[in-house]
Amino acid sequence: MINHHRMPAADDHLSFREKMRASLRLFPVIGLILFVLGSIYGGLATATEAAVFGVFGALVLSLLTGTLNRKTFMASLMGATRTSCMIAFILAGAAFLTIAMGFTGIPRALAEGIATMGLSPLGLIVMLTLFFVVLGCFLDGISVVVLTTSVVLPMVQQAGIDLLWFGIYLVLVVEMSQITPPVGFNLFVLQGLTGKNILKIAVYSLPFFLLLLLAVVLVTAFPEIATWLPSQMTRG
Repeated sequence: MINHHRMPAADDHLSFREKMRASLRLFPVIGLILFVLGSIYGGLATATEAAVFGVFGALVLSLLTGTLNRKTFMASLMGATRTSCMIAFILAGAAFLTIAMGFTGIPRALAEGIATMGLSPLGLIVMLTLFFVVLGCFLDGISVVVLTTSVVLPMVQQAGIDLLWFGIYLVLVVEMSQITPPVGFNLFVLQGLTGKNILKIAVYSLPFFLLLLLAVVLVTAFPEIATWLPSQMTRG
């Protein structure tokens, strides 16, 4: 619906048998995804350590399909190195800005200002959404949480808001803040990968921002969306 002129031309009509045959190529990729997730849920690795399983699985698949050679292996290493260095510089800049914001006390002062408003639970959620999105324009997600949790958490507990629900809500609003200019972390990553202007990338990311906002509205209106599955896992 958006930028539909950029969509590739439709492929020629394929028979059902041809579609099934083409779909078989997806099974190795699906197997790799299950392998990584299985290492996490099976207790073999943390979410970060599971990346090693993913790399190992990808190398095995490349070897089995005959696409792994010295040239492709070196190209993959160089691409991963460039991307890692780019992200490292972004994180260094974000850390510097986080330290500066911590010294000035701006995030804490804003959170304390919201606490003094005496808002209803719904009003508090609306204000916190605006607060986290604006703060995320200048800080990375982890820094936003670390700098404000000590003030926001007692406020949320006093309002009688379920902390499990609030944790899921917090993940959503922090992710919203990662695609908002001028310091949206994900925007910088996409800029480095595509070479596009950051403002253009921000415009293209607007539909995803609206989808995340819709998700926040839905979990606020229907808290069971966020709490049903965890409550089933802890039952009994």
